[in-house]
Amino acid sequence: MIPFEKALPYDIVMGDIYVQECPFCGSEHVLLPMKPHEIQSVREGKKKLLVFPCCHTRLTILDSDSDYLLTNKVVRK
Repeated sequence: MIPFEKALPYDIVMGDIYVQECPFCGSEHVLLPMKPHEIQSVREGKKKLLVFPCCHTRLTILDSDSDYLLTNKVVRK
């Protein structure tokens, strides 16, 4: 069972990956420094360090599906 509090929803728009809101600083519509092929490699088992461009908070992406990124930190309450 996937821990929902560690799942970050994302959207892909024209090849760019966005989150609706940064879970750490609250900025809206944050463009993540990732490409869709990196989500596929995470899905295949490779971990990815993600640094949010708005507040420079780091977290590790452990897994993904078509809607959520599974992280190593709690990102939802």
